[in-house]
Amino acid sequence: MPCEKKQVAAVILDWAGTSVDFGCFAPLCVLLDIFAEEGLNIQTADAREPMGLAKKEHIRKILEMEHVAKEFKKNNGRDFNENDVLRLYNKFAPALVNIIENYSSPIEGVVDTILQLRSYGIKIGSTTGYTKEMMNILVPAAGEKGYSPDYCVTPDDVSRGRPYPYMIFKNMEHLGVFPPCAVIKAGDTLSDIREGKNAGVWSIGIITGSSELGLSAEEIKSMPTEALALKKLVAERRFYKAGADFVIDSISELPSLIETVNERLSGC
Repeated sequence: MPCEKKQVAAVILDWAGTSVDFGCFAPLCVLLDIFAEEGLNIQTADAREPMGLAKKEHIRKILEMEHVAKEFKKNNGRDFNENDVLRLYNKFAPALVNIIENYSSPIEGVVDTILQLRSYGIKIGSTTGYTKEMMNILVPAAGEKGYSPDYCVTPDDVSRGRPYPYMIFKNMEHLGVFPPCAVIKAGDTLSDIREGKNAGVWSIGIITGSSELGLSAEEIKSMPTEALALKKLVAERRFYKAGADFVIDSISELPSLIETVNERLSGC
């Protein structure tokens, strides 16, 4: 279908690691804790690999990792099953709810970027791997600190979360935006990229503050320039391998990137 709009009409952002919670540490900390309680000493990379998925699916994906599944069987004398997934999730959810407000500060550049996008008439949607209960805390907490998208969709609001496109479609319906080529989805995980590609919208990876980069602001400041550049390059390549249309270092680069997208749309 040819583009009916000749410019970007909506930007749909992820939450943790993209809009708030620099480095996406809230879910990481809880995941490491609950798996350790099970005698499963997963690594940070294991916890981050499925980041962006609905959290029950996230836990399932970790348990499915070969080395984790082997350790579980060694500890328990059997393979894991769905009851184990649910048991771990029932530990994860309340633990995250208890700390999520502490990770509600907007990432540097987010508030100013949103103001700039809105001055262009662009609507701001959002999707997440968090539940509605979690977002009922995070959304108002972030709002008090200056970040309030026009709409938020959780996996609870649709039949399937990421990488399925339904949360993006629900945003588009609510915001009144069509066709998909008039929409940008930006996020910090490979799941965000796949969600955007499956929806047929522009899919953009953001490196700084991302779970994919996996560094705190303090670690970035103290890291040698060459080492940081290498880690960013690895993240960039992973985003592109997942199907990203563009990768930017900071959310502050989004307005200028939209100009590039609009130029491409003018040829639709």
